[in-house]
Amino acid sequence: MKKKIVLGVTGSIAAYKAGDIIRRFQEQNCDVTVVMTKEATEFVTPLTLATLSGKDVYGDMFCASNWNMGHIELSKADVVVVAPATANVIGKMAHGLADDLLTTLLVTTRAPIFLAPAMNDDMYANAIVQENCAKLKKHGVRFIEPTKGKLACGVVGVGHLADVQDIVKTVLKKIS
Repeated sequence: MKKKIVLGVTGSIAAYKAGDIIRRFQEQNCDVTVVMTKEATEFVTPLTLATLSGKDVYGDMFCASNWNMGHIELSKADVVVVAPATANVIGKMAHGLADDLLTTLLVTTRAPIFLAPAMNDDMYANAIVQENCAKLKKHGVRFIEPTKGKLACGVVGVGHLADVQDIVKTVLKKIS
């Protein structure tokens, strides 16, 4: 039976890797549904991810197609993976804020949640961001830690999205 995965994509330059994440999960016989934040659509289009996933991409909380409480249906996935996860979404989740479809899904689901942060190294090292990560870990949210690498701003530091293969392998290992 195919595992049902919801892939949350947030507004990071690393959003372009979402297509590869979709394909890698599909190669492992997983069914992937994508939920994007509005900011993510500035980096990669919903059409691109819909084409790769073969399914509608969700993003607008108040879209007519979500009239049937889409966040409730999406929350029934086997796992929710947010990759990339921005400081913004991590902070919202840590404080129980639900002001868009993705964050509403994150506070609704009972499925395991994996966050793969991607951001500038100074942002990731920020004490408040680290407190938010620690708080989420205490509540059972799993993190696929960023790696050290060249970041979009040109510096080398910790904040680079984990390798796509590592993200997929880590998630599948925990839910198989």
